[in-house]
Amino acid sequence: MNPHARKVLQGVVGIGLAVALLWWGLPYCANATWDDIGAVISSVPISHAIGFQALMLAGLWCYTFTFTGSLPGLTQSKALVVNLCGSSVSNLLPGGGAVGLAATYAICRSWGFSRRATSTSVVVTGVWNVLARIALPVIAIAVLWFSGVTLPGALTALAVAGMLTGLAILTTLVSIIASERAAQAIGRGLDAVIGPLVRRRRSESTMRISDLVTDLRGRIKHVVGRAWWSMSLGRIGFFAAYYVLFVLIMRSTGVTLPLNLLFAAYAIGRLLTTIGITPGGLGVTEVATSVVLVGWGADPGGAAAGLVLFSLFTHLMEVPLGALGWLLWTLSPKTEPPAEGEEPLYA
Repeated sequence: MNPHARKVLQGVVGIGLAVALLWWGLPYCANATWDDIGAVISSVPISHAIGFQALMLAGLWCYTFTFTGSLPGLTQSKALVVNLCGSSVSNLLPGGGAVGLAATYAICRSWGFSRRATSTSVVVTGVWNVLARIALPVIAIAVLWFSGVTLPGALTALAVAGMLTGLAILTTLVSIIASERAAQAIGRGLDAVIGPLVRRRRSESTMRISDLVTDLRGRIKHVVGRAWWSMSLGRIGFFAAYYVLFVLIMRSTGVTLPLNLLFAAYAIGRLLTTIGITPGGLGVTEVATSVVLVGWGADPGGAAAGLVLFSLFTHLMEVPLGALGWLLWTLSPKTEPPAEGEEPLYA
């Protein structure tokens, strides 16, 4: 099977699995019916939906500060276009995050940003995104522990695995930035593991991953040292806006659990969005979060309805917004990026 056909098949299977999980898995795991879920959703006033959409857009706007911090010269409006386009692709395809990164790279290059600056931005924002999603359940466990509440064993294990993964990523990033020797050692290790796969797919390639890591080191160090605070605030603002949205939706569907439990459920859901078997973890996230909410005493129909609405505003609505983003990019003026060898070192 050729690579294009395989990707199409993966997309069809992933979307089909997401639909199956939502249609059959969600009501089954929440112990509710679609009649129950539909009745709750229909009771939510339209005015609330307008507020939900505004909060979702506020979260996306906050995330633009992560992009502008990682790519000097990128404006907030262009960062919003990048965010909308990348998110829409990520939410359409299983494992779409890689395609979203490729779209981000192509869009920024079309606006005249150098290859070096754009690739650095893609790496840094990707790391910041993963670290933030992993940090949430760790914080949630701490909040629950101080509240005297315990998570189910499987979810605790998931959060601990996430914490260890995040610690490994953070340690690797700090090592690369702090020590050139460490960067070279990590690069050689990656070259031994990944290098043969790269050369198998691109036999003409002569670049070693160790050289790439060493080259990236100075650029990452420059960006992180200059704008780590704005990138971090962007991610915090994004997740905070979405958490407020999650709470308001749950309250509107009759879920009255305390805020610490809602935060834990929200954090688990954000971590599960990284599962690449369905687009943006759709279906997997809702099923697992419904088990947690109902297990803690939430009304089954209200919890399932709230999760459907939250997915509608944070996942599905990004697709038409992404279409708008692609239109705005198409209409935007393009600039020829600097030729290779003429690129500034840190721009």
